[in-house]
Amino acid sequence: MPFTIIRQDITKMKVDIIVNAANTELAMGGGVCGAIFKAAGPEKLQAACDKLSPIKTGQAVITPGFDLPAKYVVHTAGPVYYSYEPKESERLLVSAYTSSLRLAIEKDCSSIAFPLISSGIYGYPKDQALKIACRTIRNFLDDSDRDLDVYLAVYDQLSFTVSKALLGAVENYLGEHYVFPENMYARNMLPVECLSIGSSKTESEHIPRPAEANESCAYDLGINDLDALISDLDEPFNVTLMHLIDAKGKSDSEVYKKANIDRKLFSKIRIGKGYTPGKKTILALAVALELTPRETGELLEKAGYALSHSQKFDVIVEFFLINKIYDIDEINQVLFKYDQPLLGSL
Repeated sequence: MPFTIIRQDITKMKVDIIVNAANTELAMGGGVCGAIFKAAGPEKLQAACDKLSPIKTGQAVITPGFDLPAKYVVHTAGPVYYSYEPKESERLLVSAYTSSLRLAIEKDCSSIAFPLISSGIYGYPKDQALKIACRTIRNFLDDSDRDLDVYLAVYDQLSFTVSKALLGAVENYLGEHYVFPENMYARNMLPVECLSIGSSKTESEHIPRPAEANESCAYDLGINDLDALISDLDEPFNVTLMHLIDAKGKSDSEVYKKANIDRKLFSKIRIGKGYTPGKKTILALAVALELTPRETGELLEKAGYALSHSQKFDVIVEFFLINKIYDIDEINQVLFKYDQPLLGSL
């Protein structure tokens, strides 16, 4: 049940449901709403909406998709943002997402795509609208036992805003550690230092050191026991992963949901039989298990991968691991901003 941020025209998405950020009268409007009506066939969609209108703010209703690739359109009315009533605005925005997701489950759908509701002419600050959207969708998926692929469709970078403080910290880290491929000198490694946001460590301080030096950065997670689990080179990847899940005291469902990967894919990994997941999936699992950078590097190595400072994707993920930021949606927001692949999802 992955959640994916995608740069796409929502009217062209081949999903079961697309969500229309509607007005309470369900009348054809401008922006995304107008584009959905035009693509569906404005007369047909308006006639269907007229039978269901008006709706309340935060409520959602469903119509056929008509000429759209999607089977259905869910129409939900997000709130107009009032700075003097932020809690009420947030409650209504959460309701808009949750009501839409419930309709998807009721219709036995397997995929749904949202725009960033209320972030346009309704004036909801884009960074707050994004946080609320991600948190609400994630909470719904975590509480559900149904498989549902959820997309947040963003048409361009201007409609997508991430915390400036976080982006600034990531940008600084990239400036210090990202090595352009043409300047790379056969080096794949993870840092062994415990860094924090705003650290001024130089790149030379991240060159791998002898094992005894690495022990000084043992964190506080019982790293010696975890090292023993990971270092058994004869043990298949799936067995190591299951041991790590047990060692971290987590359940399978907790891990694959937090890793933002599909239950079927997790089952395939769990069974093994010669299958080894890709690098993005392993990193998503490392985030879900809250592994340290060194533990992550050793887990990747078991599958034949490594993090490299010549890859911007790798350096960004490394930043979050070092700073012990294990919110996969927050990580994916930054990866999306840098036009990088997202963790989990596939």
